[in-house]
Amino acid sequence: MRMIRLALSLALSAVAAGAAAETVGSVDTAFKLIGPDHKVVVEVFDDPAVGGVSCYLSRAKTGGIKGAVGLAEDKAESSVACRQVGPITFNGKIPRQDEVFSERASIFFKHVRVVRMVDAKRNALVYLVYSDRLIDGSPKNSVTAVPVPANQPIPVK
Repeated sequence: MRMIRLALSLALSAVAAGAAAETVGSVDTAFKLIGPDHKVVVEVFDDPAVGGVSCYLSRAKTGGIKGAVGLAEDKAESSVACRQVGPITFNGKIPRQDEVFSERASIFFKHVRVVRMVDAKRNALVYLVYSDRLIDGSPKNSVTAVPVPANQPIPVK
């Protein structure tokens, strides 16, 4: 019982971490007779510490009965593309590495995460998407970078 409460607490806290994503659209990848189809979903979220940067995340969503009731485990396949969508502004100093997005990919223990890293030498923000699991994560990942204008140094903590 104690483990179940701990798992629920971890799952709920992970959902609250990072930025919130909006769904841009989706495409079906496999028909399911009962429940929603398997699909690839495209979501967007704004970097919470860097104004003017939005990240587009595509990832697999499992359908069927398990997917409909939230019990399915989504595949560890995702991609990220972050772009400058306005003037880049910083909300104070930012860490060299920081998680900017996290969402569960199964009812317990598995998450899709996006981490922002600062490449100070090249004055760029690097974004990495990956999937982790409490015991065994996945090496599948995707990376993108947003160059910051040379006359605007990144304020690193």
